[in-house]
Parts: sequence; C-alpha cells; structure tokens
Amino acid sequence: MTYFTGSRLGASLFLMLSLAASTRLAQAQDAPIGFIKTAQADARLVIAGKSMAAEPGMAVQTGYLLKTGALGSIGLTLRDNTMLSIGPNTEIVVDEYVYAPGKGDLKLWATLTKGTLQYVSGIIAKLKPEAVVMTTPVGIIGVRGTRYVALVEEAAP
Repeated sequence: MTYFTGSRLGASLFLMLSLAASTRLAQAQDAPIGFIKTAQADARLVIAGKSMAAEPGMAVQTGYLLKTGALGSIGLTLRDNTMLSIGPNTEIVVDEYVYAPGKGDLKLWATLTKGTLQYVSGIIAKLKPEAVVMTTPVGIIGVRGTRYVALVEEAAP
C-alpha cells in the first residue's frame, strides 16, 4: 500500500490543476473568434506565415492576418456580432479578442496596417466601449459609437 505525504499529494494536485488550466487556456486560444461571411476575388488568410484563400464559413482566430488584393473584400462577423467589412488592398489582424460577458471580460483589439475597413459594433462595444480599440500606423481609433469607416493609406515612397 502506498501512502502520499502532504508534499507529494500537494505537488500532484498542483500538477493536475496546472494541466487542467493550461488545457482550458489552449482550448480558449483555439476557439474561433468569428467566421468569414463573404469573400470576394483576392481575399486571403495568412496563418503562421502560410497564405490560403478565404472562403465563407472559415473560422478566424486571433493573430490571423486578413489580407485582400486590388479587387478583394472580406466580410467577417465576430462572436459578439461585431461586423468587419474589409475592402480592397487591406491588411488587418485581430490581436486580442475576449468575449465572456457573464464574467465582464470583454476586449477587441485589432491592427489595421493598410486599406479600408467598415466597422459595425457588436455586444462588446455596447457593454464596454472602451474595450474596443483599432490601431493604425498613425494613430488609435477608440470606439465610442456603433459604426465607423477607416482608411489607412500607404505612405508615398
């Protein structure tokens, strides 16, 4: 018969709880933040450096680069019903997305490096407007309304 000492039992319990927490964190990071609703012409997702054609129904996670060419566009709906309409010659990444309204955990942080974007707010902006931020190469857009359009032009050489 094996008996566990307090320290061994405590270490085992700590290890089990740590593994459970890291599993939940990995699952949360793997959970889609939204889905592509429309994709036209040259519309792509770049994931860990690999580019693939964007198609309606594809899941999107934080860190994915959504990229369009001269004739491309993407319509993306996030879990909180935020809608992003991404126009031609655009690059945008959703850097952080937290949607747990029951816990009060809400955040949408994205980076628009070039191109055009129409934003229509969802539940995050309605419940906690200061939790929605869009960064651009020259400034930060703080969402205080329900809809805006942004244009980021590339600097002339």
